[in-house]
Amino acid sequence: MPLRLDIKKALSQRTERVKCVDIHPSEPWLLAALYSGKVLMLDMNTSATIKSFDICELPVRSAKFIARKQWFMTASDDMQLRVYNYNTMEKIKAWERAHDDYIRFIEVHPTLPYVLTSSDDLTIKLWDWERNWDCTNVFEGHGHYVMMVRFNPKDSNTFASASLDRTIKVWGLNSDVPHFTLEGHERGCNCVDYYPGGDKPYLISGADDTMIRIWDYQTKSCVQVLEGHSNNVSAVAFHPRLPLVVSASEDGTVRLWHSTTYRAETTLNYGMERAWALASTPDSNKLAIGFDEGAVVIQLGHEKPIASMDVNTGKLVWAKNNEIQTTTLKGVAGDAADGDALVVGGRDLGSCEIFPQTLMHNCNGRFICVCGDGEYIVYTSQALRNKSFGSALDFVWSGSGTGDYATRESISRVKIFKNFTENKTLKLPVSSAEGLYGGAMLGVKASDGVVFFDWEEGELVRKIDVVPEAVYWSEGGDTVVLACQESYFVLRCDRDAVAAAIQAGEVSEDGVEGAFEFVGEFADRVTTGKWVGECFLYTNSSHRLNYYVGGQILTLAHLDHEMYLLGYFAKEDRVFLIDKQLRVVSYKVLQSVLQYQTAVVRQDFETANGLLGDIPESEYPAIARFLESQGYKEEALQVTTDADQKFDLAFELGQLETALEVLTELPADERDTTDTMLRWKKLGDLALRNGDLDLLKRCATNSKDLAGLLLLYTSSGDRVSMQGLLDEAISAGKINIAFTAMLLLGRVEDCADLLVKTRRFPEAALFARTYVPSKVTPILDLWRADLSTVSETAAKALADPQQYPNLFPDMDVALQVEQIFTAKRDAKIPASKYPVAKGDLDLDLIAMMKAQAIPSTPEALPETPAVKPAGAAPDLEPEMEVAAEPEPEPEPEPQPEPEPEP
Repeated sequence: MPLRLDIKKALSQRTERVKCVDIHPSEPWLLAALYSGKVLMLDMNTSATIKSFDICELPVRSAKFIARKQWFMTASDDMQLRVYNYNTMEKIKAWERAHDDYIRFIEVHPTLPYVLTSSDDLTIKLWDWERNWDCTNVFEGHGHYVMMVRFNPKDSNTFASASLDRTIKVWGLNSDVPHFTLEGHERGCNCVDYYPGGDKPYLISGADDTMIRIWDYQTKSCVQVLEGHSNNVSAVAFHPRLPLVVSASEDGTVRLWHSTTYRAETTLNYGMERAWALASTPDSNKLAIGFDEGAVVIQLGHEKPIASMDVNTGKLVWAKNNEIQTTTLKGVAGDAADGDALVVGGRDLGSCEIFPQTLMHNCNGRFICVCGDGEYIVYTSQALRNKSFGSALDFVWSGSGTGDYATRESISRVKIFKNFTENKTLKLPVSSAEGLYGGAMLGVKASDGVVFFDWEEGELVRKIDVVPEAVYWSEGGDTVVLACQESYFVLRCDRDAVAAAIQAGEVSEDGVEGAFEFVGEFADRVTTGKWVGECFLYTNSSHRLNYYVGGQILTLAHLDHEMYLLGYFAKEDRVFLIDKQLRVVSYKVLQSVLQYQTAVVRQDFETANGLLGDIPESEYPAIARFLESQGYKEEALQVTTDADQKFDLAFELGQLETALEVLTELPADERDTTDTMLRWKKLGDLALRNGDLDLLKRCATNSKDLAGLLLLYTSSGDRVSMQGLLDEAISAGKINIAFTAMLLLGRVEDCADLLVKTRRFPEAALFARTYVPSKVTPILDLWRADLSTVSETAAKALADPQQYPNLFPDMDVALQVEQIFTAKRDAKIPASKYPVAKGDLDLDLIAMMKAQAIPSTPEALPETPAVKPAGAAPDLEPEMEVAAEPEPEPEPEPQPEPEPEP
C-alpha cells in the first residue's frame, strides 16, 4: 500500500535561479542561494523575505546555516567563502581565494566546529572556525569536479563525496586518503546523501545518467537502482523523519520513493523549470526545493509525534521511523516546575514491519496498535509481541472492550472486531467512509457528517451533520466532543435510551431519536484532547493548555510552541505533553481541583464544600481565582490564603476591616514596599468614599500620602495635625505640600523663606510684595545677585521699593497692615461663626486704613479682619495684584540709569 501523506505547499516564492536551499533547525526560515549572486532569507510561514544579502556579482552555489553560532556561510564562483551573522548582518569572515576554482558545496559538521567545502579544483577542504577558520586538511583523490559532500549522521568522523568522475568516495576526517570508492554510474555524479536511521548502512547518489543508486557502504555494493527521471539528477536525499527517498532533476520534477520498498510514491511538478536543490530537517516534515524560477517548501503529512501514553501506568510508547521505543513517566516529573522539559530515557521495544503513521493504546493499556502503509499490527505493550494484523486504512479501539476495535479497509468497508476476531461488517448509510473515530461509540466520518454505531450490535445510533477532525468521548461515555476545524461541539449522549431502543428493535433509518442532546458550541480549535472525569483537557491552535468543564473554558498554561497532549496520570496529578522533537513536559493538575471546579460550575455547592477538604491549602489561591472568575467573590475571599488576593477581593467587596487586617498582618519586610503603599492608598480611597475619616487618616499616614493628609486636615480643620504634616513634608522634601501647609497656617514669613531656600527668588519677591512687604528688599537683593549671573542689565532693572517708592503705591500702608496681621493672626474663630465672619474675607484692609487714616497700632484695627488666622492673605491679595497697580507719576528730577521697569 502507498504511503498516505497529505502534501501541502507551505511556501512558493518566485525568484532568480535557486542553486541551494537550507532550512533553519529551530526557526521557520529558508535560506536560498541565487545564481544572481544574492542570498535570501525567507519566512516559511508568511512567505515574506526577512533579509536579503548581496554577496557578489557571480553565482552563489551554496549557502548553509550554522545555527549554533547564528551564522550562515556562502560559497560562490568568485572562489570565496563568506560567513555572516544573520541577526546583525555583520560579515564575520571572508576568504579571497578559498579554492582555486568554483566552490560547489558547503557541509556543516553536526557537532564539531568543522565545515567541509568541495570545489571544481578537485579538492575537498576542512575548515575549523575555532582555529580562526584555518584549513586543517585537504582531501584529494577525485579526477573531476567534486559536486557534493555529506557527513555520515551515524559516524560524523566520516563523510562521502560525489564527483563528475562518476564515483562516490568515503573519507575519514583524520586521513587525506579515501577509505573506499563506489563505482557504478555511467555519467558524472552530482549528489550524495546518507540514510539517517540506524538499521541500514546505506548511501544514495544521483547522476547525469538519470539514475539514482542506493549503496550498502559496508558491503560496498549497489542494492537498488531507481529509474524515472528523464534528465540529470541534481539532488537526492533520505528524508530524516519519513520513509522517503526524494530526488530532484533537471527535468523539472521532484520524485518521492518509499525508502523500504523503493516504490515510486508520487511525482511533483510545480512548473518552475529545472530543480536543483533539496533540504530537510530532522525536526520537521517540511521539504524545501530550489528551482530555476524560485523556491518551494512543502509539508509532507502531519508533524504530530507518533506516540501514545497509557494513563493507567504512565507508560509512554513512541515510534521513531520504524523503531518502537518505550519509557515510563511514573516519578519522572518529581519536583520539576510546570513546563520544564523532563529527562526521559527510553529502551527499544523492537522494529515495526510497517512505517507507523498512528500508534495508540487500547482502553486498559495492555495492547498497542501501529497503523500505516495501509496495514495495522496489534502488539502487546510490554514486549512488542504480535497479537493481530491485517489491512486497514484506519484503525480505532473501542472505549471498553480489551480486544474490541474497528478497521476501515476501503471507502465502503468498515469491520468491527470483538476480542481480536472479526464480528461484523457495517452497513454504511453513507456513500463514502473517509475515516474512523473510536471511543464509547464507533464513529464513521462521511463527506457531510459523522455517523455513530453501537459497538455490540453494529446498529446505527445517529448521524450528526458536522464533519469533525477528531472525536473525544468522556470516560463514562455520556459526553462527547466533536472537534471541527474552527470550533468544537459538546453533546450529551443518553446511553440508556440507546441501549433500550436497540434491545427493543426500535432503531429507525435515522437511528435512535434523542440519542444526543446539544450542549454547546465553543469557538476554539482543538489540536489534541483527553477527558479527565467531567473535564475535557485540550491543547488548541493558539498554543494553550485549556480545559472545558460545565460550559466554561479555563486556561491551565500558555505553551511556548506546539505541544500535543499525551494524557493525564491521575496517580501523580500531572498532565503530560509532547512536541514534535519528542520532548516531554508536564503540568500539575490536581484531580480533586478538577472535581471541585466541576461541582462549582454545576452549582452543587454541597459537593464542592465536601471536596474542598481534599485539596491542599497550597492550591487555595488557584481555587479562589476560579471562584472569582465564576462570580463567587465572597466565597473566593473565604477560601484564599494569598494576602494579595485576599486584599483585592476585600477591596472589591468593600470590606474595609478585612482589607485593613490583611495590611496590618504583613511581615515587616513587606510593609514599606511600593505595592503595600499602593494598597494603603487604595484602602484610603475606599475609606473616604465610605466616610471613615479615622481609617482614611491611618491609610494616608501609612502610605505616606502627604497630599491626602493635607486634604484631610484642611477639611477637618485639624491645625495641630497640619503642623505635624508641615514638619514631615519638609523632612521628606515635599516642598509644594510644605508651602501650602505654611500658607494655611498663616506662616507667611516661613513661606517666603522656603521660596528663598529653594532659590525661587522671583516667586519669593512677588509673594513678599503681596503677603510680607517687609521682606521685599532683602529678597530683591538675592534675586538681583542671582539674576546678574545671567544678565547684568536685567538685574539692574529690578526696582527696590525703598529706592523707588513711586513704583510701589501704598507700600507704607501695606507695611502697617502686615504689622496688624502679624499681631492678630493667632486669634481663633470657631466654625460656628462662619455665617457672620464670612463677609470679612472680602475686606479691603488697605482701602479701610487709607479711608479712616487709622494709626498703625494693632488696637486701632477692628477685630473682624482676623477672622481667617490661617492667612489673612486672601484679604490683602486683591489689592496687591500687578494689574491693579496705577502707573507711576513722572518725577521732575531725572531718573537714574537704567530706567527700572514697573
